[in-house]
Amino acid sequence: MQKQQTLRWQSRLALIPLLFAAAASHAATDPLAPTAHWSAYTAGRAPTPPMGWSSWNAFATDIDEAKILGSAQRIVDSGLAAKGYRYINIDDGWALRRQVPDGHLVIRPDRFPSSVQGGASTFRPLTDKLHAMGLKAGIYSDLGRNTCSQAYSSQSADLPKGSVLEREIGLYGHIDQDIALFFKDWNFDFIKVDGCGLRAYGASDQRVRSGEYRALPPVLDLESVSRSNIPAVQQEFTQINAALQRNKPDGDFLLSLCVWGAADVRQWGKNFGNISRTSDDIRPSWNRLLSNFDSAVRRELYGHPGSWNDPDMLFIGAGDFDAGHLVEARSHFSLWAMLNAPLMTGADLRTTPQALLDIFGNADVIAVNQDPAGNQAVLAYDADDLQILVKQLANGDKAVAVFNRGFTPIDADLTAEHLKFRKDAPVTLTDLWTKAGSSFTSETRLRVAPRETRIFRAHGSRMLAQGWYLSEQPGSVNPAVDGVTTPQADPTVFRSSFGWSGTKGAGERPMYAGWGGARADSTPYGQTLRIAGAPYPAGIGILANSRLEVRNHDARQLSVQVGIDDSARDHAHAVTFMIYGDGKLLATSKPLRWGQSAQALTANVAGAKIVELVARSDAKDNEQLPVSWGGAAMQP
Repeated sequence: MQKQQTLRWQSRLALIPLLFAAAASHAATDPLAPTAHWSAYTAGRAPTPPMGWSSWNAFATDIDEAKILGSAQRIVDSGLAAKGYRYINIDDGWALRRQVPDGHLVIRPDRFPSSVQGGASTFRPLTDKLHAMGLKAGIYSDLGRNTCSQAYSSQSADLPKGSVLEREIGLYGHIDQDIALFFKDWNFDFIKVDGCGLRAYGASDQRVRSGEYRALPPVLDLESVSRSNIPAVQQEFTQINAALQRNKPDGDFLLSLCVWGAADVRQWGKNFGNISRTSDDIRPSWNRLLSNFDSAVRRELYGHPGSWNDPDMLFIGAGDFDAGHLVEARSHFSLWAMLNAPLMTGADLRTTPQALLDIFGNADVIAVNQDPAGNQAVLAYDADDLQILVKQLANGDKAVAVFNRGFTPIDADLTAEHLKFRKDAPVTLTDLWTKAGSSFTSETRLRVAPRETRIFRAHGSRMLAQGWYLSEQPGSVNPAVDGVTTPQADPTVFRSSFGWSGTKGAGERPMYAGWGGARADSTPYGQTLRIAGAPYPAGIGILANSRLEVRNHDARQLSVQVGIDDSARDHAHAVTFMIYGDGKLLATSKPLRWGQSAQALTANVAGAKIVELVARSDAKDNEQLPVSWGGAAMQP
């Protein structure tokens, strides 16, 4: 068995150069060429962000059948299931060992007594119970041989038992076998795939040196994207997806990528799974909420129906978000709703106070999160202490959240322009927590308490009378190629203290790649869109040598002002802008250089399902050459 495992690892190492060669081959086929199809992930069942409960925040590895079923029953009895909370997810800590030599996973029988069926170990009785309650069931695994708790937990009683090989309970080397077991035999509906097994078991690790675990060369590095082997990680998720398709051919599954923002996953996670973690684990502290929120809030073009940004679970019920901190708890829930984040509570629901259950059950805020248009909120105002987020809803209304990040009250001016409403027409607001109504014309002033998020549904007359700005519908705009050539750490993510290591070491340095990605109503680096001095309050900012895919919802015309953004440092190279409809060239600009006025383009997109916007240049350093699709709009 040892020799077989060694050969398997050697074959995987041999695959890595091939993966790089495949990536180079793909690049050689011209990634800017139109494909006439939507490339973001659409497999599985996530037309809206998933909702449910996960065991980790409340119990970590100290889980058992009573806790799982007790939480599930509270989901049903409280009415939360009827409001959309349906996934009951078992996190790390359920596995006892992997049988040798057949590789079958064994469940901890002392914690899950119903798993003991004759001589077999099976979760089928538990998933059958959850399904009979009208719920869905989720399971946990890891990309590597071993899991996160095996690397970091001090609770050895909850860890797998047996020999070195028996304690290898992760997917590595067992993808096809384990996915078939989870989804075909045990009938799970959801899998969270962690990444610690590809991160924490290098040859220098103390537990590896002691012989407790076998070495697996790290291909993930949370602190530096340059030390991550992105193609190798993507290849494993590709294999997982192939196994899911084989074992759940009806498509009734969800795949959660949990590599905590490492390896530039904030750029490519949307292509590989239903939800993708944009950050390290959340904790029940305000500062950590800011970090996790920041990891997703400027990635509005990287989340879509079927593939959502995931800043991690809700931690309502503990610490800064317990029943003594209702302002913070409501902020947490409101912000995750605006981000289109999965609404996964991690509280011990058996003892959760009613005041917190009422937060989870706020139907108006849930409706914002579950809106079928699937548009993540866009930052309409952005400062270190206050932000205004606006989300286009399917019925034409807007959701707007005014978020006070700090510790003093703020009088915030909300304007019709923030909402892309006409400033000479009345705007009505409905507060989604107090249910109070109000109205204003042009602007209104709102008092926002420390750590408060005021969230409203807004109705008004559209600034663009006919059609939609592309920046209003980020759920239908996919940066298939965003022009980023050298992923860089994002300096806009709040760096919280008291991480897993406390204040030991040098602190939490910028680590989450994504700086320079495509943005709505902003340049890739956070500047106002501007071409030859002319500002554009609406539009898409992206780097040169990029391709955007746009789903066309019955529009007949696309109009836009194109040019190199004033913030570009490359003043030499030209960019040509092209619009395609279902692969056919519809409009093209002349070559444009920095400082030249924007060129107006209009394309007849009637009947086209996928419209593609390409900005092509012979420049080599795209990071020096941001471009703007100013005022880009789809019109009837």
